[in-house]
Amino acid sequence: MIVCEGEKTEPRYFEEFRVPGKILEIKGTGYNTLTLVDEAIRLKNEARSAYDQVWCVFDLDSFPSDDFSNAISKAIAAGLQVAYTNEAFELWYLLHFEDHRSALSRVQYSQKLSDHLGHKYEKKALLSSMSFRVSREKRSIVRKV
Repeated sequence: MIVCEGEKTEPRYFEEFRVPGKILEIKGTGYNTLTLVDEAIRLKNEARSAYDQVWCVFDLDSFPSDDFSNAISKAIAAGLQVAYTNEAFELWYLLHFEDHRSALSRVQYSQKLSDHLGHKYEKKALLSSMSFRVSREKRSIVRKV
C-alpha cells in the first residue's frame, strides 16, 4: 500500500506503474507529514498483514524541519517505508527525463517538464505512460553513447 500526501498527483503517478500479480492500493490523503504518517500507521494496522510493505510518500514542502524529521522517525519506528521529494512531487516526473541533483523551485519543475513534454505541464493533467516510455528510451540512448 502507498499512502500519499497529495490527493491526485501522487496517486496518478503510482497508478501508472502496475505490477502484474501484485495488489497495489494507493491512498491520496491530503494530509501533512505527521498526520500522513499517523494515517498510514492506522491503515497499516487496519489492514493487518494484507500488504508486504506500506509506503508513506510526502514532500518536504515548507513544514518545520522538526515535523519532517519526526515524520520520518515515526514512520520508520512503525515499520513503514518512506519516500519523499525535496519540494514537490513533480521532481519524480522530472527524473524520468533527466538526472537532477540540485535544488529547483516548483516553478522550475514545471518549466523543465514543459520543455521535455513539448507542451505546457499542467499539475492536474495526467502524464501518460507514453511520455514515460519515451523518456526512458531517451535516457537509455544517452547512457549508451
